[in-house]
Amino acid sequence: MQNATSPTPLQQLHLDIDHRVGSIRENRPDWQCGKGCDHCCRRLAEVPQLTAAEWALLQEGLAALTADHLQEISQKISALADQPSRPIVCPLLDQTNGACPVYLQRPVACRSYGFYVQRDLGLYCHDIESLVAEGKLADVVWGNHDAIDQRLIGLGESRPLTEWFASSAFVER
Repeated sequence: MQNATSPTPLQQLHLDIDHRVGSIRENRPDWQCGKGCDHCCRRLAEVPQLTAAEWALLQEGLAALTADHLQEISQKISALADQPSRPIVCPLLDQTNGACPVYLQRPVACRSYGFYVQRDLGLYCHDIESLVAEGKLADVVWGNHDAIDQRLIGLGESRPLTEWFASSAFVER
């Protein structure tokens, strides 16, 4: 049983990611990822995958949005089913101001992108990839995304955002 003062596994994962991100930002104050940069949100290779725990948290953020905003998100999610081409734009992104309306409840993939890499793959955004190729980020100690993936396995079933959303109360029936 979870103690009231002990973080849940998802909260602990968020804390660990925040620690790594904070360390990178502290050592690299010029880091590209931050408020005002939405490049990764506009160039997704796939519809985001979320575990059950991530979806439960995301629902809290969605529930705080206005009905009009939820309707707009619902329309964007529905449109993804008919969009075979990639990249895709995150359906949660407010494209007018480049901000995430559920930033505090965002999935792990969004929290770790740009700060974590897989051992065999870079998976950086194009801007970071260019700096890596130029040798400008040689001193960065990246987070290990393979380890995050292992921790996500314990957070319940994983499904695309579109499937979670379609089965939720947010969709007009």
